[in-house]
Amino acid sequence: MTAEMNRYADFEGLRAQAVSLRREGLSLRQIRDRLKIYNNDLLQRLVKGEPPPEWTKRPRAKDDLRPRARELRLQGMTYDRIQVELGCSKSSISLWVRDLPKVDHRTPAEQGREAARKRWAHERPLREAARAGAIHEAKEAVGELSARELFIAGVALYWAEGSKSKPHRRDETVAFINSDPDVIRVYLAWLDLLDVTRDRLRFRVMIHESADVGGAERYWADLAGISTSELQKTTLKKHNPKTVRKNTGAEYRGCLIVRVSAGSDLYRRIEGSWYGIVGAVASTD
Repeated sequence: MTAEMNRYADFEGLRAQAVSLRREGLSLRQIRDRLKIYNNDLLQRLVKGEPPPEWTKRPRAKDDLRPRARELRLQGMTYDRIQVELGCSKSSISLWVRDLPKVDHRTPAEQGREAARKRWAHERPLREAARAGAIHEAKEAVGELSARELFIAGVALYWAEGSKSKPHRRDETVAFINSDPDVIRVYLAWLDLLDVTRDRLRFRVMIHESADVGGAERYWADLAGISTSELQKTTLKKHNPKTVRKNTGAEYRGCLIVRVSAGSDLYRRIEGSWYGIVGAVASTD
């Protein structure tokens, strides 16, 4: 108990009087004057736990703004809009509505795109797993190729991607061009099946001049099993600055052209085999 408290012999008696006066509706000032207690700390101790009477509470101008601010916030208004509407500070608004859900300021279109992005982020791994599983299952189903199966696959591949003679331009040249390394591998394996020796093959790279020409030449030479010196002069495609190319980056290596020298007999065999496939399908139908 402080020295000031010691001046009052009966603290509990004083407290009982102070509490009684407080409950009668007196203010602290009135209790002070009634009991002649001028020590604020002691006065506070005497009435500790007793709420002040309603009449002593000063009405605050902002009291009626708080529920309105909360209502506007629930309608989706931002702090700035509420401030303009009510004329109060944003710090007060923040205190009044901080327990309410945050307002989403995005447009419906933006919210839709975000929802789609989240949904796709969840679904993408599932779809990729399903895709990988289907590809693996189909790959395993193929198994080993017989010579006949490789022969038919190669004929169809050439007739889809290789050069063909036209009635108006008779040119029985066996030339094949593609940018897919796996397609080139299958084509070269097919030529091996047909006993086309590698010394009859001529290789040439075709690529955009703005790409990594040297890197592409080394890549295709390695794939074909030859040295870069055995490649014919690379064909460079002129870059058009008005064209937006998508085939860029480290994975872009242009195309590889594979020609078979003295290939007219081979071409006729390919053409005949293709029509044999077409005829077999027609007869089956």
